[in-house]
Amino acid sequence: MAGEGDSEPGKSFKLFGFLDVKNIPCARESVLYGSLGALVMGLGHFLATSRVKRSCDVAVGSYICTMLGYWFYCRYNLAQQRIRQRMLKEGMKNRILFEGSYLDPEKKQTSSERSDS
Repeated sequence: MAGEGDSEPGKSFKLFGFLDVKNIPCARESVLYGSLGALVMGLGHFLATSRVKRSCDVAVGSYICTMLGYWFYCRYNLAQQRIRQRMLKEGMKNRILFEGSYLDPEKKQTSSERSDS
């Protein structure tokens, strides 16, 4: 039951024939938020105006806007996170490389603090 879907680990779900929601970051969330936004806006417009065709148009438009808006927001945050991870990784590598040598910034600070006292 719970493990039936896990029998094929390489299988992915493609939406619209090209959008692989399993392997592309932010794709799943943007599709889900887009569909939720379309449902809310379409239903709200229908309840307000009772026009079916116009409500469907509003739903499709809000789906596209919400999906693309969240896609760009999520990808921007993902890029920022990767940049921070890269900087942290380089900093940790430099810390390990320079620790105990004359290039160690902490060693320079402690020696200058001792000379001031």
